[in-house]
Amino acid sequence: MLVLVAPGQGAQTPGFLTPWLDLPGVEDRLREWSAAIDLDLVHYGTKADADEIRDTAVAQPLLVAASLISARQLFTTSEDFAAQVGAAAGHSVGELAAAALTGTLSDGAAMTLVRRRGQAMAEAAAVTETGMAALLGGDEAVVLPHLEKLGLTPANVNGAGQIVAAGTAEQIAALVEDKPEGTRKVIPLKVAGAFHTHHMAPAVSALEAAVGESAADEAIADPHTRYVSNKDGQVVSSGQELVQRLVGQVANPVRWDLCMETFKELGVTALIEAAPGGTLVGLAKRALPGVKTLALKTPDDLDAARALIAEHADTAVPAE
Repeated sequence: MLVLVAPGQGAQTPGFLTPWLDLPGVEDRLREWSAAIDLDLVHYGTKADADEIRDTAVAQPLLVAASLISARQLFTTSEDFAAQVGAAAGHSVGELAAAALTGTLSDGAAMTLVRRRGQAMAEAAAVTETGMAALLGGDEAVVLPHLEKLGLTPANVNGAGQIVAAGTAEQIAALVEDKPEGTRKVIPLKVAGAFHTHHMAPAVSALEAAVGESAADEAIADPHTRYVSNKDGQVVSSGQELVQRLVGQVANPVRWDLCMETFKELGVTALIEAAPGGTLVGLAKRALPGVKTLALKTPDDLDAARALIAEHADTAVPAE
């Protein structure tokens, strides 16, 4: 069974969209979305520097656009996707790309919502100086109480020995100086806020309003392919519930570890990560041994992805 996943914030690098613009229709699509959300995706994806694309309000739409563009090269219709993909998920903001790819949202609606999500989270992050740091290694039974002692939230429980902590700048600095016993390394992340924590509560209200406006203009459909939620790793079959989970997840932890457990339970044999791929494939290699993985980094990876799909798509099953 094939699983398709979409990466979250932090996966972007300067110029990462450049090679994708060589594909027919891609630049036109990006310019169409750019006009709709008032953000020049072509500029930010090809010419902007690392600091510019670190901005939450820029990074999030860029990432969703890249995931949609790259995945649509492999699955041109909803029927293709449903017939060949057994399950889909996205990490944090990647959930919006997964919601579009599984048919709950249109691509345009996903881009509109991610633009508002990024703006709202950037506004919430500006209230207090906050940040995030990845902890590599260590036992959860030791790491989680240590984070609680420092006032930090385990914002991403990613599995494969990785937890991302979030909190104020002072709390992150204290963690760097006093890492949990058994943790190999603490790496401050290049993100502009404490995402998936109570610091993001104002963004939840803003996104709820945006979802309400979007629902008035466009129907929310039930997913045509199994959608695995960050909230608890469960398969969500209702489009309305899926969208409500997207809203609440802004201020709640990402349980990617549970998503990977669900992939395993469903019988995953291959996993493809949409562009800019790499992070989730790295986690899967450690947590899902024996599963074939492929990260879409540039269009040069598309042929290998198509071969992997041909090998594993015959075991795909429709959403229940």
